[in-house]
Amino acid sequence: MLRIRGTTYHFRRIVPPALRSALNQREIWVSLKTGYQNEARKRASLLHTKTTELFDETFRVLAEGQNCQSIPHVRDAMRDLHRLLEAPTGIEAVPLPVSRPRPRPQNMRKAPAVVTASKPQSLLLSEALTRFVLKNPHTSADTRKATQRAVELFLQAFGDAPVSIIGGEKAGAFRDLLFSLPASLGKRKSSLTLTEEADRAKKDGRPTLSSKSVKNHMMRLSALWNQLLQRELVKKNPWTGWSFETGSKTIRRSWTTQELQTLMTGDWPRSSVPESTFRIITMIGAYSGLRLGEICHLRTEDLQTIDGIPCFVIQPHTKDGWSPKTDAGTRIVPVHSKLIEAGLLTLKDTPDGPYLIPGLNTSKDGVRGTIFGRSFSTMKTRLRLPAEITFHSFRHSVSTQLRNASADIREIWIDRLLGHEATHKSQGTSTYLSSITTANLRQTVEAISYPDNLFRKGWS
Repeated sequence: MLRIRGTTYHFRRIVPPALRSALNQREIWVSLKTGYQNEARKRASLLHTKTTELFDETFRVLAEGQNCQSIPHVRDAMRDLHRLLEAPTGIEAVPLPVSRPRPRPQNMRKAPAVVTASKPQSLLLSEALTRFVLKNPHTSADTRKATQRAVELFLQAFGDAPVSIIGGEKAGAFRDLLFSLPASLGKRKSSLTLTEEADRAKKDGRPTLSSKSVKNHMMRLSALWNQLLQRELVKKNPWTGWSFETGSKTIRRSWTTQELQTLMTGDWPRSSVPESTFRIITMIGAYSGLRLGEICHLRTEDLQTIDGIPCFVIQPHTKDGWSPKTDAGTRIVPVHSKLIEAGLLTLKDTPDGPYLIPGLNTSKDGVRGTIFGRSFSTMKTRLRLPAEITFHSFRHSVSTQLRNASADIREIWIDRLLGHEATHKSQGTSTYLSSITTANLRQTVEAISYPDNLFRKGWS
């Protein structure tokens, strides 16, 4: 009963054949005056209730053998229906009268049918996501995942709609909603609507999404709209130019020794990810500064010996659609001696399929380690560790240690190790980056240190 014409949803309901003569129409076609699916469904639900009442009353009157147009109950039902259609919601009825064939002179030939081209349907947001992101072979797995998450939140809040009618009003409403949602959204199962999630977060005083998270969601939608602009499917990009300073801002920082001890002595939550995998990933993060996604997507072929030194090779895997976050992310990271002592090199002998790290599932969109990330966050919350530290904080810890280490370690070596863009992108810098020896990178990695027995359990 819900149809979309152009950018607008319509309500259509067939009048039962037995009532068409009495009501003088064969169907009710209503413009719902909205392109948002959720709003259209609400309005269509009201219309369905009223038309059902009208049909039931008309059936009753006809069964009693009365003239339905003269019965007050039927007249009232018709009046209520048309009052609803003319309500301030902007719903407007377009009744279609019963068609009666006109007599045609015998000498007149039947005119040939005129075929009119149907107006192309506007592209829905869900369709744009699939076409330009999910099915785009050049889009990385991280981009697909992040864009899909942003679009799904919008659809959950406002319903599907043609991209051509989504403007600044909805973009602003979405931004405001994001700032009110709890920071734990998506990390646990919930049957609440987004509005109910926001209300509960406000009532309980829970932390809400950070400015960075809100900005990331808006940027993903903006990137999608840039593609739509280039194809002239929309006239403007409503996702640009917004301020993100009104939300709570969490500044990430390094782990302290006490916080690391709390983490490593805490109980890993029951999860499909085994505790041994938690310890493997955590140690690699602490002794290399690799991003979580980089660790989880390591393949056995990415553990190589280069210049006689065991190394992680962070490189794109085109078959999986995964690639490092930036161009600088493609790099070589020597394996720390503490990881070798813990038995990391033996992982290559007992692989989990093509992957180096065992015990991780790959999501439908090709992202590996999603459940680990949620479990790690759950553990951190249970241990009452502050929001300022996350798994990404291991990169902060490594960077801080190395920049405070011996003067023999050059800053450009640190940037190369962590996959940061060089501060000065001159031709000389680019040439030097490509000539940094594996021995210098190993010297840099070995400067990372932690108190003895901090990772005493290892993963065996």
